[in-house]
Amino acid sequence: MENILVEYVYLILIILGLVAIANKLGLAYPIVLLIGGLAISTIPFFQNITITPELVFLIFLPPLLYEAAWQISWKEFWKWRRIIAGFAFPIVIITSCVIALISTSLIPGFTLAIGFLLGGIISPPDSISSVTIMKQTKAPKSVVSIAEGESLLNDASSLIVFRFALAASITGQFYLQEAAISFVWVVIAGSVIGLAVGLVFYGIHRWLPLTPSIEIVLTFVTPYCMYYLAEHFHVSGVLAVVCGGLLLSSKRQSLLSYASRIQGVNVWNSIVFILNGLIFLLIGLQLPSIINQLGDISLTSAILYGLVISFALIVTRIIITLCTSGFTRIMSNFIEVSEVNPGWRIPIVLGWAGIRGVVSLAAALSIPLYVSGETPFPYRNLILFITFIVILTTMIFNGLTLPWLIRKLNVMDFQTPIPVHRQEVMIQKKLASESLQYLEGKSNTGAKKNKHLKNLISRLKTELGYFEEELKGMSGVHQGERKEYGDVYLELLQFQRGVLNELNHDSGFDEEVIRKYHALIDIEEFKTRESD
Repeated sequence: MENILVEYVYLILIILGLVAIANKLGLAYPIVLLIGGLAISTIPFFQNITITPELVFLIFLPPLLYEAAWQISWKEFWKWRRIIAGFAFPIVIITSCVIALISTSLIPGFTLAIGFLLGGIISPPDSISSVTIMKQTKAPKSVVSIAEGESLLNDASSLIVFRFALAASITGQFYLQEAAISFVWVVIAGSVIGLAVGLVFYGIHRWLPLTPSIEIVLTFVTPYCMYYLAEHFHVSGVLAVVCGGLLLSSKRQSLLSYASRIQGVNVWNSIVFILNGLIFLLIGLQLPSIINQLGDISLTSAILYGLVISFALIVTRIIITLCTSGFTRIMSNFIEVSEVNPGWRIPIVLGWAGIRGVVSLAAALSIPLYVSGETPFPYRNLILFITFIVILTTMIFNGLTLPWLIRKLNVMDFQTPIPVHRQEVMIQKKLASESLQYLEGKSNTGAKKNKHLKNLISRLKTELGYFEEELKGMSGVHQGERKEYGDVYLELLQFQRGVLNELNHDSGFDEEVIRKYHALIDIEEFKTRESD
């Protein structure tokens, strides 16, 4: 036990170092972690560390899915719902069919059921990798939103296909009508359970007297409850977490207190960062054990199978995304939709962003060792190796070239959005204007006589005038003044930190109070830097 803990402490230190290198090189950290895992897999000290499906499905997957659902914009998700839905289920089913046909033709002895099993395993893209790369290259917001929404639903649909294909591989029987009914049941029941559990936790947060610490811990318990309950009834735990997470994310302002929201973001970011880092590093560490399990199949043949299937996977995804774009344009002639002109550039980028990751490897690892009794599951080790080659190929090849492709195609948004800076000024102006009306209307409270409230009203009027000038196109006149103000204010905040440090040496001041004002200064610095 002690050795295991030491190994994972070393892994976390390696993750921190590799992510620092990735930031220095301007690369997405999942790619660097995967390559780093491959490198340290040659070190004997780390060769005993393995990744199991239980570790991924029961420990890693629920919080990672929940955090992804929590971060996605429900408004953006609904805005691009048709494209996301077109990717979420059809692309998985079509990809599984193509991979099944190609693998059975390519690999001697591969049955159609095993081919579908492989297709279900490698069909879902990894949202962490592709979205991280897109955000680093300043990809359009609509593209990032579609990729996030697609990956959430693709994980669920691919695991459902995997479940049915695995059953068919073990029993040797497959009934289309029964599978279709079961598919619908698994989707609907999983979604309902996730929403129901979400409503229960929403009630707990709303009606019980909870502290910020308790609320943050509850947010970690929530996805596990959704996932385990759904899996207990043999329906989609992934969909349960996704649907429940989307529900609670839309209620975050009434779900959590202000203190819980501020503290929770930092806690979740740190834990999710470590979980993601461990996952990608562990994937790279699996190479030696996977190669050793190939048995009678030569390494050259296995690599060839993996590369051909990887190529087929990439091409199939690009074709499907282009077809989805064409279908969207055709539908826009008959009904009014928001996604009227995705063009051809965005579908190619989304198709190229189909990087595979942890869900695929976890699904491959969860294939049982034996069909029944002592009969080994056919081609289990080869499926595992092909899955690893697909992850490696798409992660390195697609991942490293995706930024170049986005820049080369000069990808633009579906619709011309309001520039972010203008949105911020418009929001600030609206807040200042409405706040002024609110304060000036409170004459019965003595607001006009209270000198502090009068100062507040005066400040709001000054800010409102500034925002109005900004929106009239006079921002260039004040750009220098604003930068000077920001620089001086940041210096002032640093000076205030020094004052607080001096006060902290005085035994008459409680350090907890000092820390509170340090936190307030941190918030002010964040607001100032983000507004630049």
